Amino acid sequence: MTDHIKTHKDAGVLTIVMDRPEKKNALTDAMYETMADTLISAERSADVRVVLIRSEGDIFTAGNDIGEFAAMAMGGESPRNVRRLIHALATATKPIVAAVQGSAVGIGTTLLLHCDQVVLADNAKLVTPFVNLALVPEAASSLLLPARIGYARAFAMFAFGDPVSATDALAWGLANAVVPVAELAAAAEKLARRLATKPLGALVATKKLMRDAETITRQIAVETTQFVDRLKTPEAREAFTAFAERRAPDFTKF
Repeated sequence: MTDHIKTHKDAGVLTIVMDRPEKKNALTDAMYETMADTLISAERSADVRVVLIRSEGDIFTAGNDIGEFAAMAMGGESPRNVRRLIHALATATKPIVAAVQGSAVGIGTTLLLHCDQVVLADNAKLVTPFVNLALVPEAASSLLLPARIGYARAFAMFAFGDPVSATDALAWGLANAVVPVAELAAAAEKLARRLATKPLGALVATKKLMRDAETITRQIAVETTQFVDRLKTPEAREAFTAFAERRAPDFTKF
């Protein structure tokens, strides 16, 4: 468990809060563990009808803690809890709402593809920097993102890693609403509470009809294998070394 993940439950809404603003809410293995455990517990709890994911501070999340990633690239053990969280998101049957402000990097963006309602602050930016880190997409995003926004846009997001604005994300179908930052928490809470009043059995059945969990988890398995393999490559070592040395990586030598 970690103090960097806060949870509270009210009126059938379980809120999961990433609370590491001093590190841009970068996710450690311990944070992944708590989030995964919380989602798994929520599936079993009769008191939870909707899950709301949000964060404290100016940024939704900077993605994986870069120090843990770098350690993996240098031959360290691969943390297992990120896989548990991704699987929990992929197989969740209850509605999930996300509230996003500032940058949502890596899994900060790909987890949104597993949410049923997404509210963005007007300063939100979605970033998928996997290729820039010599890695591949995760969380079944290589399947879900092109299905949502088309191959050309999805490939550009992955290949270049350029931020996608809240306005574009809404237009492309990656979000349900864009609101001022000051109104984000209230807007997402209102949406979650509204869902909590709906017949849960019907919502669960509808979500299962709309999402093929077997296909999604199969894609996650394929991505995970390649992701772990990519972490061991000279390209990945160069990417993380360059990041630590605050210089541009040089991939042309590989």
